[in-house]
Amino acid sequence: MHDLLRTIVAYVLILGVLVFIHEFGHYLAARWRGAAVDTFSIGFGPALFRWHDRTGTEWRVSALPLGGYVKVHGFEGPEDATPEQIAAWIPGKTFHDKPVGSRAIVIAAGPVFNFLFAILIFAALYSFVGRPEVHNEVGEIVADSAAARAGLHPGDVITRIGDQSVRDYDTLRTDVSAMAGAHTTITVRRGEQTISMPLVVDSVAGPGSTKIGQLGVLFDASMGPRLSPPRAFVAGAQETWRLSVQTLVGLKQIIFGQRSVKEIGGTIRIAQVSGQVAKLGWTTIVSFLALMSINLGLMNLIPIPILDGGRLLFYGIEALSGRPVPRRVQEISFQAGFALIACLFALTTVNDLASLGLFHWLGRGIG
Repeated sequence: MHDLLRTIVAYVLILGVLVFIHEFGHYLAARWRGAAVDTFSIGFGPALFRWHDRTGTEWRVSALPLGGYVKVHGFEGPEDATPEQIAAWIPGKTFHDKPVGSRAIVIAAGPVFNFLFAILIFAALYSFVGRPEVHNEVGEIVADSAAARAGLHPGDVITRIGDQSVRDYDTLRTDVSAMAGAHTTITVRRGEQTISMPLVVDSVAGPGSTKIGQLGVLFDASMGPRLSPPRAFVAGAQETWRLSVQTLVGLKQIIFGQRSVKEIGGTIRIAQVSGQVAKLGWTTIVSFLALMSINLGLMNLIPIPILDGGRLLFYGIEALSGRPVPRRVQEISFQAGFALIACLFALTTVNDLASLGLFHWLGRGIG
């Protein structure tokens, strides 16, 4: 019961922070571009708490903590609005009357704030705690990997791959990535001994049709020295970029069948991981928060109608053609986008329940 409560609380807090950051980006951009904001809600459903600020925005904390939204004044166009909504519009403050560039800024600001939030989290960690440094000492070995077949042991310090001397983890990763399928040797320091052994580097799918080499080991890491704020910010931006690229490459591999769709997780898996990281201390929690913020930003930029990326695609077409995408095309696209998101939600839910062993348990019960 204690673990379940911790999981629920951690999930609600993490999701609440991420949604607030995302929607706050939309809110600030709308105010900047001269559009009023009617509602800012964390969660859906009936409002538990609500208040109005001096600009007239209603702020809510709602009953279902599974997301949130910002309602920009006049977001719906004249074709979609009711007579009552049209009568309530404030001249010069409606979203639909703004230039296409301003509308695009408002929509893009949500994902942009997610990326900025991740950068600031990493920068704060690197400034106050230090930047993690991965060493070329083997921590764990993946079963049936190149490292396992070669005979590496936890605690081995890798000093050479083939003819290349290994100075640190970065050079090791770079060298191994370029050696997909290579037959070579690996030299390690094991206690007082130096041991060399034959190695066949694993080959896995990389960007495009390329192959990259892989050892199949997890390396030990330690916390490095703290960085100055400017250096920490740059390092935070680099880490955010690295994780973004890594996430997109993984998504591309799933789409093209190079990785299993079973790797895609949804709400249940996020909640499960939230509970797990809540046990590991605040640095792990905020690092997970940064990773989830990156994922939220990337997912919203996918050009699927109904997501921010789909709206940005329509605004891009409008900017190039000089006129909005036809209303009928938008309606059909939003319906298709909704259906696609519903299918994705169903897939992730099935994956999450399978990872919890529900279907195995049901199969045993039926049997």
